[in-house]
Amino acid sequence: GIVNEPDFQAILVDTPGVHKPKTLLGKHLNAVVEESLDSVDVIMICLPADEESGAGDQYIVDEIAKHPRSKKIALVTKTDLISKANLATRLASIMAMAKGFTWDEIVPVSAATHEQIDLLKKLIGQQLKPGPEFYPTNMRSDQSVEQLICELIREAALRDARQELPHSIVVTIDEMSEREKTGSRPFFDIHATIHVERDSQRAILLGHQGSQLKDIGMRARADIERELEARIFLGLHIKVSKEWQRDSKMLDKLGFSEN
Repeated sequence: GIVNEPDFQAILVDTPGVHKPKTLLGKHLNAVVEESLDSVDVIMICLPADEESGAGDQYIVDEIAKHPRSKKIALVTKTDLISKANLATRLASIMAMAKGFTWDEIVPVSAATHEQIDLLKKLIGQQLKPGPEFYPTNMRSDQSVEQLICELIREAALRDARQELPHSIVVTIDEMSEREKTGSRPFFDIHATIHVERDSQRAILLGHQGSQLKDIGMRARADIERELEARIFLGLHIKVSKEWQRDSKMLDKLGFSEN
């Protein structure tokens, strides 16, 4: 995403999760993360206020420490879900997670109540290095339309199955066309495929008599219509692409570069 403020422009890079890779896809994603962390002015990690940090969170923080050039912000989310006393304890534990470096900022925020969101934007701006304006001020994202649609469909699919299918879903656009305009908004026909690795995963997304897939489609369509400011017909299909995370040819086909 792109944040445009009167005195700065920030390009937000949402990286894949840092993890110990077990598949070819995992290696590709970690390479993307490393490249991103080396190139940004500020690294932010989101840590929920209502959850204790585990070994996985500490692993990510330790990886962040390997990039001394970048400023580091701990973004403590969902502060509306806990008391002030518990929040103070949580902030102290997050401060202690920094080994070999010191957080430049620890910022408690709540997206639900908008608490300290404006402060967060201000603090991000203060940490940025001087540079040119890379994008027009009316741009909110540098993603292509198809990339955005795929991400919205994937998020809709994961909304109720994030624990069961954290990294096993990828979405491709099979066809996208615009109908002849008859109203004030454009109308797009979109046909997309949700790829999973196993029949059991397909069953989770399909649901009883297709009920889950229908819900996914309704959520995704609403999100896409909001982002594109258009009317949408969305046709979704689930395909079992076995071991796609380990298949270099399949990764290329799905848009993941090996370089």
